[in-house]
Amino acid sequence: MGPAEFHIDNQDLIKIGISIVCGGILGIERQYKNKTAGFRTIILICLGSTIFTLIAQRAGLGVNINVITGVGFIGAGVIFKDDIAVSGLTTAAVIWTSAAIGMAVGAGDYLLAMISSVVTIVVLTLFHILENYLDKLHHDRLYSIVFDDTVYDRLTELEERVKAHNLKVRIVRVNKQDDNLHAAIMVTGHRKHINKLNQELLTTPHIKSF
Repeated sequence: MGPAEFHIDNQDLIKIGISIVCGGILGIERQYKNKTAGFRTIILICLGSTIFTLIAQRAGLGVNINVITGVGFIGAGVIFKDDIAVSGLTTAAVIWTSAAIGMAVGAGDYLLAMISSVVTIVVLTLFHILENYLDKLHHDRLYSIVFDDTVYDRLTELEERVKAHNLKVRIVRVNKQDDNLHAAIMVTGHRKHINKLNQELLTTPHIKSF
């Protein structure tokens, strides 16, 4: 049995073009928000998934599901985690979705690919507006505070000040360093109350920085 012969026809070119368009739609949104995986990256992921699917189909393997595993490594690369917070999850999800859209294009399901691209943009834009509104009503702010001494009562006093602004407070971490008390606290509540708290912290005694 001889080696499989591969050639490029008009349908392949159409698939590649649609893949670039779909990837570009998602990539523009990520680039506009200055995310790690921007315009070119999302296009290449979508295009790469399309090409892998085309190759797999030409080789008689159907749709190459292993693309999902490979894209997972790229997605993991844009997720950053420190001791307290995690970032990059949305960009990783966009990478994962763009790969699925690329595979749909490669399989010849153009309608599914285009609808999926539009739906994804709707989720990223309109839902982002809703998310901002909810965040305004129930906003989380992580403070890293350095006191000018090591008296633990300073932290207790700070908790009372926070609660006086109708905010909830949770101590995330406390430690002593260079003869200063360091604390990380999570404050939750309406954004306008948090802004007022910021102004008060600027004049709060014994707070070296925050």
